[in-house]
Order: sequence, then structure tokens, then C-alpha cells
Amino acid sequence: MSDKTTDGRCVTMKAFMVTEHNSPPEFMEIEITPPDAGEVQIAVRACALNFADLLMIKGTYQATPPLPFVLGMEVAGEILAPDADAPLPLGWQAGDRVAAVIGHGGLAQRANIPAALAVKIPESMSYEQASAFQIAYGTSHLALDHRAGLKAGETLVVLGAAGGVGLTAVEIGKRMGARVIACARGAQKLAIAKAAGADEVLDVTLPDLRDQLKSLGGADVIYDAIGGDAGTQAARALNRGGRYLVIGFAAGGHPDIALNHALVKNITIHGVYWGGYSELAPQVLRHSLAQLFDWFCAGDLRPHISEVFPLDQAHEALDYLRTRKSTGKIVLRV
Repeated sequence: MSDKTTDGRCVTMKAFMVTEHNSPPEFMEIEITPPDAGEVQIAVRACALNFADLLMIKGTYQATPPLPFVLGMEVAGEILAPDADAPLPLGWQAGDRVAAVIGHGGLAQRANIPAALAVKIPESMSYEQASAFQIAYGTSHLALDHRAGLKAGETLVVLGAAGGVGLTAVEIGKRMGARVIACARGAQKLAIAKAAGADEVLDVTLPDLRDQLKSLGGADVIYDAIGGDAGTQAARALNRGGRYLVIGFAAGGHPDIALNHALVKNITIHGVYWGGYSELAPQVLRHSLAQLFDWFCAGDLRPHISEVFPLDQAHEALDYLRTRKSTGKIVLRV
């Protein structure tokens, strides 16, 4: 960063910008203004990548900001001191270690974030872990607890079980007392899901996923982060009264869920968009995150970060995500 003002405040920074949809983002030197009322400015230490970042580059994500914008929706860092010793909002102090989900703006050396969105990082949690924690674990806990009402002893099937959110669903499902069947692609990813606590593992590249699941007793809850044919096959293995959680479509297509089956088997289909709960029911998010941080501090959750890249290798990190080489989360260290 460069010092540009007489009061010593840094006003230019390196940032990873989307300037045109369907074109590679660019590194640029841009100005950052002082935070507005109700905001704090952080020195970004880590920023996790999400599948939504790839959709924002295309311009197809439901919350894509106007061009140009700084990519990166999940950050962790430390709060910087304001100018002229002005008080920080909501009791925050300079030097506090925080994480936040900000939608965009995280792949830069600094970020202005709403003070109300910042959460304090436990002392035992690294910046890399903190940046990778909220969306993945928050999505899975919201889906399994609040939406599906997963009960101890039920069978949970996780599709995309070695991915960024899938692994957290395996961990949380086991923590909630479920029997977990993890579905992923290839032996390496299945081994990672097994190490995260899965009771059974199935390779989604093998034929007849439906029959394989039914031979294991079927599913009470399906957590589907990939969609496509695997989602279609798994849905046909739902037991009566089952719940189907629509998390995402990493495989590129929507599952074909027969609504007549949903009717006669009393199946419930839940759409789960974690970010939407900040307006729909923010108190649910606060309760969920508090529970998750408690579980982390107790040693019950172990965030899996497959790769940590420096900021200047952001293109390589995005390619790693795009080609589905990763297991767990990918983090950029700033």
C-alpha cells in the first residue's frame, strides 16, 4: 500500500477487480475512502473463495454488484484505528480480530465493512480459518438444523461431500447425531469425507446411485450442493417424510425432482440461501453462528482448508476452484 495523505492514512491499495463480466479479474491500485458511519475499516489478512465468486465473474450470481467491483465475499482481518481518535461503532476497538461476510470487496489489502456484520474471532482461530468459516459452516448448520430439523439417528446423505460446504455438512451432521452417507467423486475425496466423520461413502461416478443409497436404507435428509444427475438419483432414494435441501448446483444443472413423488411420500424441498437470512431472519443467523463458534472452541469442528494462496496468485486460486480440484475451502492470504 502507498501513503498518500499528510495524516499518514493509506488511501491506495492493491485489489483484485472484476471490470467486465466473463473476463478474468485484474489486479489494480485503487483508492479506499474512510469508512462511513456504522462501518469499520479492516486490514484484510485472509479471504476465502466461494463458488459464488465464479458466478459473480460471469454476472449470473443473484447478488452480483455493479461493475467494477472487488471480488471476495468472506474476509478476516484486524480493525484499524480511525482518524482523529474518533470512536468506533458498536464498541469495536482498533486491533480487534474480526471476520465478516461482505458480499464483495475482500480480495484487497483493506476493506470497509458494516460494523454490525463483524464477528469477533476466537483466540484459537487463525485468520485463514476465520475467513473460511462463516458461509460454509453457517450454510450447513442453517440447512440441517433450522430448515431440515435433522434428528439424531436419522440418515443424512451429503452430495459434494468433499467440497467447501459439503465437508461442513458431514461434520455438523455427525455432531447432531445423524448417520452420514458422503457422496463424492473419486477415492481421494471420499477418503477426506470419511476422515471428516462420514459413516459410509459412495462414489457418485458409479452407476445407480439411487440403488446404492436404497441398499443402505435410503435417506431421511439429502444435502445437495451439486445438483445434476446425482441430485436426481439421490432424490429418488428419499424415505417417506424426507427432506431435500437445495444448496447449490456445482455440477452445472438442476436436479429433476419428481413432484408426484414428493406428494405421495410427504417429502419437503427446502431452498437454502444463507445470505438471504441477514434480512429474512438475522436472529437465526446470530444464534447459528454462536453455536458454531462454541463447537469450534470445544474442538468439535475442524475447518478443512485444502489450499492457501498468496493474493498475487488469485488467478491460480480461482482456477483451482473452477476445475473442482479443491477439497474443503480455498483461502487467499493477503
